[in-house]
Amino acid sequence: MSEAQLPKGQPYPDSWEDVAELRVFRTTPERWQRLIGWRNEMKAKGWRLLRVSDLEGDLTAVFGRTRGELLDRKST
Repeated sequence: MSEAQLPKGQPYPDSWEDVAELRVFRTTPERWQRLIGWRNEMKAKGWRLLRVSDLEGDLTAVFGRTRGELLDRKST
């Protein structure tokens, strides 16, 4: 799906909300480069980086965990 097909102001398609828990993080490109430790921590907690896009000069990162992954983590 291209950026033009996304709902206005939303960094991911609506259908993603049906299958995953999502977290959106907005920052400057410079700060994003300095957040490598934080990004690794998110990965260690089971979050996947789904998309990084440039919206109006800021980076927008979308992290997600599928509903199945959430259920697996709760059962262990």
